Amino acid sequence: MSVSAPRRPVTAPDVRARKGGERLVCLTAYTAPVARIVDRHCDIVLVGDSVAMVVHGLDTTLSATLDMMILHGTAVRRGLDRALMVVDLPFGSYEESPEQAFRSAARVMAETGAGAVKLEGGAAMAETIAFLSGRGIPVMAHIGLTPQAVNALGGYKVQGRGGAAAQIKADATAVAQAGAFSVVLEKVAESLAREITAELAIPTIGIGASAACDGQVLVVDDMLGLFTEFRPKFVKRYAELGETADEAVAAYAEEVRRGTFPADEHVFGGEPKAVAGGSAA
Repeated sequence: MSVSAPRRPVTAPDVRARKGGERLVCLTAYTAPVARIVDRHCDIVLVGDSVAMVVHGLDTTLSATLDMMILHGTAVRRGLDRALMVVDLPFGSYEESPEQAFRSAARVMAETGAGAVKLEGGAAMAETIAFLSGRGIPVMAHIGLTPQAVNALGGYKVQGRGGAAAQIKADATAVAQAGAFSVVLEKVAESLAREITAELAIPTIGIGASAACDGQVLVVDDMLGLFTEFRPKFVKRYAELGETADEAVAAYAEEVRRGTFPADEHVFGGEPKAVAGGSAA
C-alpha cells in the first residue's frame, strides 16, 4: 500500500504565490488543542491580538501585550504541523519606529517559531514593513478597519465608502510595494475590496470585505459560537459550541447535586482485579 508523502509546511512565499489561485483559508488560534484542529484545514493560522478579548476577557485588543502574544504563539506552534503561523504585533510594540518594530518582531519570531508577523496600518507603516521585510521578517499587512486604531477611527465602522476609498486603495498599494506578502482587508466596502483584490499583486485576506478576496479569515471563537459578547455582521456561525458547553456544564452540575456523578464506572474499587494468567499488577 502506498503511503502519501506528508504535506510540507506553508511559508510566506507560498502564500504570496497563491495570488489569484486557490483561495487561502485562515483562522485564529490561541491554544495548542485548537491549533491542532485548524491546522488540518487551514493554510494560515493567525495568533491574533483578539486573544485579549476572547481569551482574557478584556474590552479591546489594545490591552494585548507582546508577552501575551509570545505566550499564546508558543502554545499554538506546538499544535501546528503545516499551516503558516502569523503572530500579531500588539498595539505599542511597533508604531514608534522601524527599529522598535524589528526588536518586537525578532522576539516573536525567535521565541514562538512564527513564520511571519502581522501589523496594522497602511501607507504610514510602509517604511516599517520595508524595514522588516528587508531583514528577513515576512509581514502580513492589515488595512481598512484596524482595531488598534479604533479610537482614532471613531468606532468599528465600515471603511472605504465614498471619498475614503482613495486612501484605502493608497494604503493597499503602499503595503504591497513595501514588501508585505499579503494584506488583510477588514470591514472594507465590498466593491472596494473587490477592486483592490483585482489590482493588487499580493493576496488579499478578507474579513467583512468580499468573497472576491484571495482568502478569508475569521476569529475561531466567533465562528464556533464561543465568543458571544457581540456578533459582527460578517461573522457566520458554523457551530454554537457556547450553547452546547452551557448545556453540558448544566448537566454536570445537576448530576453532582443529585449525587449521581460519579457513578460506579467513574470510580475505583478497593481491591485490584486479578489479571488472567497471573496476579494483578
